[in-house]
Amino acid sequence: MHDVFVALGVPEKEVDICVDVLIASDLRGIESHGIGRLKYYYDRIRAGIQYPTTEMEVVSEGPATAMVDGHHGIGHVIAYRSMEMAMAKAKECGLGAVAVRNSTHFGIAGYYALMAAEAGMMGLVVTNARPSVAPTFSTQPLLGTNPIAFAAPSDGPHAFCFDGATSITQRGKVEVAARAGKPLEKEWVIGPDGKPMTDAEQVLGSLGRGEAALLPIGGAGEEIGGHKGYGLSAMVEILSASLSGGAFLSDLLGVAEDGSRRPHMLGHLFLAIDIDHFVPVGRSRETTGAIMRALAAGRLVRGADHVYVAGEKEHFIGAKIRAEGIPVNDGLRVELQTMRDELSITGYEDHF
Repeated sequence: MHDVFVALGVPEKEVDICVDVLIASDLRGIESHGIGRLKYYYDRIRAGIQYPTTEMEVVSEGPATAMVDGHHGIGHVIAYRSMEMAMAKAKECGLGAVAVRNSTHFGIAGYYALMAAEAGMMGLVVTNARPSVAPTFSTQPLLGTNPIAFAAPSDGPHAFCFDGATSITQRGKVEVAARAGKPLEKEWVIGPDGKPMTDAEQVLGSLGRGEAALLPIGGAGEEIGGHKGYGLSAMVEILSASLSGGAFLSDLLGVAEDGSRRPHMLGHLFLAIDIDHFVPVGRSRETTGAIMRALAAGRLVRGADHVYVAGEKEHFIGAKIRAEGIPVNDGLRVELQTMRDELSITGYEDHF
């Protein structure tokens, strides 16, 4: 991954950020956003719709706030620096918020929320994304998967870290299923007729044409709460665009009026909360840890052996992957070979 980013023209000092975000995703068991996403950035940089160099501009700034224009650079770098800025402001003011426009895909949102948790703060991160999700009672993909990530330090072995899309699934998991040749769950995607679609390859093509749509958390309709997932997604869209004056909804498709490709112009919001401005961070860690332990001790449903809290599965998966390695299926292997050969990267001939 390091050599691919360097060959694409990403400055060496920024490559480490990109690689660390992708490796962190794989270590947390999020295959859709780890090395499996490398070809995604490769294609976009080579197509000229994402720039290998990142020229961030602080457009406006106050003691606790800032608004940043990413100028279509590397999303990981923009996000990393923006959260650093939010944390520095939180250290001074108790709260720090940085809104971003004209950015690109930044990997897992949880990485940046955890930056705050590792510094004894709480972190909240949201981002919009290119349209792929249908609002309740619609079949048109108007909203992105629009994830929400929140992390808080605890006195246990890992932080509390919720990191999830506001849709049932996201495009990355469809890509993983397509590479593995597996069908999708019937509750994930609907076609223009409102009926489920389960063929992953077909879904990817239909999503690209704006025909298929992912469903919000809760699924179709209101009976089991689909309107709540839709509402959360719309909330993320507003936070990601309205504070930065950035693009939203169909303007994020990456398609110009003449049909040519263009940058996706994503928006993000990074919020850091310095706990010591409220209560001593040690006390907060104990409270968060107590909440997590109480949830984990809840009465089990028949057949289950454990109640998990956010961040726990990822903690265990990380230990397993560090011991056994990151899985690479045949489809991903081909992608790695393609990038290696097209960029004339040597030294990996016997690796895959």
